[in-house]
Amino acid sequence: FPNKTFHVMGGIRADDLTDVTISFDGTIVFSDDMDEWPRNGDGSVFPCLLFNNPTNVVWTSSGKGLLDGKGKKWWGFPGIGYLQHGENRPRLIESNGGTNLLVENIIMKDSPYWTFWFHNVNHLEVRNCDIDARRDDRDNHNLYDITAFNTDGYDVTGRDVWIHDCSVWCQDDTIAVKDDSQDMVFERITASGVGLTIGSIGNSLVKNITFRDIYMHDSYKGIYMKFRGDGGTIQDVTYENIHMESPSQWPIWIGPAQQSDSNRLCAAHPCSICWPDVPFSQCDAGASQYKNILLKNITINNPKLNPGVIFGNDTTAMENIVFEDVKVTNPHKGKEDYYKCDGVKNGIARGSTYPVPACFEDQTGQ
Repeated sequence: FPNKTFHVMGGIRADDLTDVTISFDGTIVFSDDMDEWPRNGDGSVFPCLLFNNPTNVVWTSSGKGLLDGKGKKWWGFPGIGYLQHGENRPRLIESNGGTNLLVENIIMKDSPYWTFWFHNVNHLEVRNCDIDARRDDRDNHNLYDITAFNTDGYDVTGRDVWIHDCSVWCQDDTIAVKDDSQDMVFERITASGVGLTIGSIGNSLVKNITFRDIYMHDSYKGIYMKFRGDGGTIQDVTYENIHMESPSQWPIWIGPAQQSDSNRLCAAHPCSICWPDVPFSQCDAGASQYKNILLKNITINNPKLNPGVIFGNDTTAMENIVFEDVKVTNPHKGKEDYYKCDGVKNGIARGSTYPVPACFEDQTGQ
């Protein structure tokens, strides 16, 4: 695609590409004509770009190519748009399977739904890419902006994934490691949205995941690990050298997924998005397992809510949860004593960690 602007309909698909380089040197603007958008027989929409089982494929640009999803019309009027369209909106770029993949030097803007969805991949590298999805230019996630639901940044499943030297501003998970994933590193990233996420995980195993050297300015959540059901395991996870400025919700959340559906805003799935502020809203920790979780050198400045939620199920209590030099300046003290902390078999706070979660062993010496 040369250095020009192309206006196209979505539903572009390529199967079984091998040893191919695709260069986006210009701008591709996808149509926002929802009535004409191509769909399956059941009415579900096609992605903007879909690649099935690519091998040795590079998506690149000689400068910074732009993929513009024109998502604002799909997002609709704040709140009402989600009731109208739900999650039947196009992803901007998707790879279903694939081996030895490289994505570089691309801007992905205003996706109607998830921006980048590479699943069941083996050996993926993403570098020097930017994701941006926002309703306005204000430098925070206000109630107006955050209604662009499900505009996830980098969503991945598979093995051997390295995403680095990138940026993302969106209104949902900035990075989401999903079911059955192993051996992934995310580093040198600027991120703002609903968090550096593992989840929502069902009955599957996720292990050996590292987030490090990440700056989060005015993010909604920060570190976010979540289960949507019972029977899953998340283990051997490290968050290191993470700096957060003024997160507007919980900087740290390790527990059940906090979400609701389009028909019942405060319903619990398994933990209501309205919890704990709305009376009678519920949050329940399912019988899933966290093991060997390390938060190291985490700086959180001026959080708007409590420092965090650490919420496990007593029957599958969290094991070996370590906070080392996890520092919160001006921590907000709400209904809980800084942290909600339940369902932890053994948690340890070390170094300069402050405040120390109540259910952790305090080894700080302070």
